[in-house]
Amino acid sequence: MPKLKTKSGAKKRFKITGTGKVVYAQSGKRHGMIKRSNKQIRNLRGTTTLFEGDAYNVKKYYLPNG
Repeated sequence: MPKLKTKSGAKKRFKITGTGKVVYAQSGKRHGMIKRSNKQIRNLRGTTTLFEGDAYNVKKYYLPNG
């Protein structure tokens, strides 16, 4: 069996927490802030956890070694 390699794009975008959840940086804050509301900009700060189904795919196919 060949070894499972981690997708190099995924290791830059996702991190697995100690409890096994997948954390990612929120999108929508790179440019064009003037057209977004202050509330939207505030709510996009920091990181958030991925939904269960998406997290399953990330852990199984993109980050198989944790």
